[in-house]
Amino acid sequence: MNFIADEGVDRQIVERLRQDGHRIWYVAEMEPGISDDTVLDLANQKSALLLTADKDFGELVFRQHRLIPGVVLIRLAGLSPTRKAGIVTFAIDQHTSELPQAFAVISPGIFRIRRPNE
Repeated sequence: MNFIADEGVDRQIVERLRQDGHRIWYVAEMEPGISDDTVLDLANQKSALLLTADKDFGELVFRQHRLIPGVVLIRLAGLSPTRKAGIVTFAIDQHTSELPQAFAVISPGIFRIRRPNE
């Protein structure tokens, strides 16, 4: 699966997903500081799901109706980066088929998914 990881995503998550065979473009390695709109444009250009810890993408998707290949919002504050990486990779592995064209939220013990057109 292809992902764009926003620069706020822990490097350990990116590295773990790469180890699992996913292709990931990491904003922190490419062009730190780019706007959220540019990050979404990049996700669309690459046909990649967006991994982010930034809730502002919900605004862009649901209120501004920006088209996306999919968003995975990581809400795991207070956990170690290694633990976050384990939770995120497990959730992605378990829900791969549900992620395209969806807005998913990963929180401790909870995985929620919503389609922007619902």
